[in-house]
Amino acid sequence: MTSTLQRFVESAAFQRFVIIVIVINAITLGLETSTAAMAAAGGLLLALDRAALAIFVVELALKLFVYRLRFFRSGWNVFDFTIVALTLAPTGEGLQVLRSLRILRALRLVSVVPSMRKVINALLKAIPGMGSVLTLLLLVFYVAAVMSTKLFGAAFPDWFGTIGASFYTLFQVMTLESWSMGIARPVMEAYPFAWIFFVLFILLTTFAVLNLFIAIVVDSMSSVEHEEQEQTRELVSMDHDEVLTELRTIRAELAALRGAGTDARTPGDS
Repeated sequence: MTSTLQRFVESAAFQRFVIIVIVINAITLGLETSTAAMAAAGGLLLALDRAALAIFVVELALKLFVYRLRFFRSGWNVFDFTIVALTLAPTGEGLQVLRSLRILRALRLVSVVPSMRKVINALLKAIPGMGSVLTLLLLVFYVAAVMSTKLFGAAFPDWFGTIGASFYTLFQVMTLESWSMGIARPVMEAYPFAWIFFVLFILLTTFAVLNLFIAIVVDSMSSVEHEEQEQTRELVSMDHDEVLTELRTIRAELAALRGAGTDARTPGDS
């Protein structure tokens, strides 16, 4: 029975069904934020939400029955279990924050869809390299914040009056959100050569350091893809070796049978 349930849980049809339920549940949770939708079909939306939660609970129960303690050895299973457990928390009066956590069920698509799991695995693998780049970015930010506070703080206290204000202003500059007309040009009216500071800061952060994040993630995804290809080749090679071994065994058995037949005919012929 356990093997039958395992084949059912791991089947492509069951996985597709779970994906469809997750998508429908995410849509219904979004519609619940609409006053018009709740007025027109609020009962149906709540019923669909409860049905989806029941399906998720049954799915996890089946997996726990099939895998038992092995269930918790997979990080993705733990992720799914945590998401569903959070959404099972009471959602009465004063617990609206917990109620809003129901939308976290949509994140289960990450664990169910293999291509999304590949992206997350690549991001997790890129964390060490991203940590080094983030440290470099924070160092550049700190130096620029101290400089801008000393240079522009007196004339523009709202933007550069403190290191904290400078950090926030420089973050806006890094994202290129109204950095020229909103910040740089007003500062240049008081400090004509301030453009040198802002241009150098954007070149260092937006066009250099941030692109290192992209490079690290791309390299990590390539590495994950290469590892999966290696695993696939190893599996194919193992299957190939098993087939060759079976063929050699069959050939040896056939040769033994031919030899036995020849030996059986030899006395009669003489």
